[in-house]
Amino acid sequence: MIDTHAHLDALDDPAAAIARAREAGVTRILTIGTDPTSWAEMLPIVEEHEGVYGVAGIHPHEAASDFDVDVLGRLLAHPKIVAVGEIGLDYYRDYAPRDAQTKTFVYQLGLAKRARLPVVIHNRAADDDTAAVIRQWFDGTVVLHCFSSPALLPEAVERGWYVSFAGNVTYANAEDLRNAARAVPAELILAETDSPYLAPQPVRGRTNEPAYVVHTVTALAEARGEKPDTLAAQIDVNATVAFGLP
Repeated sequence: MIDTHAHLDALDDPAAAIARAREAGVTRILTIGTDPTSWAEMLPIVEEHEGVYGVAGIHPHEAASDFDVDVLGRLLAHPKIVAVGEIGLDYYRDYAPRDAQTKTFVYQLGLAKRARLPVVIHNRAADDDTAAVIRQWFDGTVVLHCFSSPALLPEAVERGWYVSFAGNVTYANAEDLRNAARAVPAELILAETDSPYLAPQPVRGRTNEPAYVVHTVTALAEARGEKPDTLAAQIDVNATVAFGLP
């Protein structure tokens, strides 16, 4: 099993969390670096642990019109960095000016294209603009992280974008997400924790961690009428293809 999106650098003890994940059957983890400080904290974790890979990008909350992303361009050459992300647009929080978010997003899509890496997309309350920017600037592999935009699903499926579900798909009021999960083709579905955030319902209230992706996979399998082991194996194959993992 794989957790395709975790923030290990945000956990108190990443090594212990990785060990617990392995005990739970989670053998691979993608950990996300969202700004230069996060990249620096994430990289030693990636280098020290087998089966842990990095994804690096400038989160839309951190976007600035004068942000120097050349450091990111060099980081993408690291052999264990497998994607650019999470990048995109966030009109819900609006922590950064929207024009700066768009500029940073577009620039990073260019970096990913040149590096021939997939992109992990953060999209919140910005469906139309997110899709429009990707359409215009990127034709590679796209992963929609922490999917919460059912209206975007038809285009995602048509364009072959991967759709990744986090722990919120397990919540009682998330029937729209479970309906979306039922509609995603088997070859495009992924699962993640987004830890330490969004702990699945069975462990809600605790700090989320990669071991808990098993709860999300179980909920997705139930929604899709599949066996959890079968879906977990399919997600593992999908992640291997999407991120070019060994």
